[in-house]
Amino acid sequence: MRTAIVVGAGIGGVTAAVALERCGWQVTVLERAPELGEVGAGISVWPGAAGVLAEFGVDGVRKDAAAGAAVGMRRPDGRLVVEGLDLGVEMPVMIHRARLHELIVDALGDAVTIRTGITVAEVSQNVAGVTVRGIPRDAAGGSQYEEFTADLVVAADGIRSIMRATQPRYSGYTAYRGIADVEVTEGGGETWGRGQRFGFARLIDGRIYWYATLNRPAGQPGDPRADVIAAFSNWHDPIPLLLDKTEKVLQNDIYDLKTPLTPFVDGRIVLLGDAAHAMTPNLGRGACSAIEDAGALARHLREAPDLDTALSRYDGERRPVTTKLVKRSRAIGTLGQLDNALLCAARDGLLGLAGKAASLRGKRRRVEQSRV
Repeated sequence: MRTAIVVGAGIGGVTAAVALERCGWQVTVLERAPELGEVGAGISVWPGAAGVLAEFGVDGVRKDAAAGAAVGMRRPDGRLVVEGLDLGVEMPVMIHRARLHELIVDALGDAVTIRTGITVAEVSQNVAGVTVRGIPRDAAGGSQYEEFTADLVVAADGIRSIMRATQPRYSGYTAYRGIADVEVTEGGGETWGRGQRFGFARLIDGRIYWYATLNRPAGQPGDPRADVIAAFSNWHDPIPLLLDKTEKVLQNDIYDLKTPLTPFVDGRIVLLGDAAHAMTPNLGRGACSAIEDAGALARHLREAPDLDTALSRYDGERRPVTTKLVKRSRAIGTLGQLDNALLCAARDGLLGLAGKAASLRGKRRRVEQSRV
């Protein structure tokens, strides 16, 4: 049986483990944290990623559970810029990140071994395979290495992966996230101001996930809850209510990777998820792209005549797609974080016109389909 080591047990890592196991591989997952699990708030699962999860037997991500009122884009005073129905796009399922991680872990079988508390320090490879040297959390003085060998290593260790030479770049803004257990009539949407944005959506468990962004230098200390309340408490309803009903606010500076992205394959080492293509969260596609990476990797491993061909095809498929997403997401963030009043007014006007044009195209398309 072929063997693989997955470095990192986040959403991308555990999905890769499920995918490899379904291909008949024996998998060892190495996670630095002392316990398995995910932190964070809400996450969007788009149809492509939902299809991959369904293929791997991950249950619980239900499209019909994401029903809600139309999503739109507003100004801070509540005036609509773009009506959600105008966009005519399918919306994702919204689920808590920890719950999605739990559902994927539940799909793991006996061929997957998870080792927590292991910090990977070194990876080497030759024609025979790959060797990973890790330091157990309880190692005396951090000097006691443990070695793992396999045919393949999947690096799913995040934006600061030790198996990628390029460094992440700061976007210029920080993000806040929270969960409010409160009933609101609105289904969600985004509000764009000057150098700051606020968005919210209903999770499949009924709670409201919200996120916000502010232009500011990286690493600036502060009180996340106090900062976000000071910035958004005078914005339109239900934003003040959501902030008031949130107990814990998470805050993270936003980074991504420069393009062109480095190759996702180096011999028998494969990059996946943020390790390969970390992107800003403006499209809500980061975790979904990691899930889709795992699906593509599994498909090529099944269909290719040999390992080298499979990995080459994986890189050829996933790097161009995710490069476009990294660029597009950064561009949307740049537009959304404009802080010049005149530029913001022009932006909102153009987006409003674009929404109306999209609505007209959608109506024309529906009329044409009704005539068929």
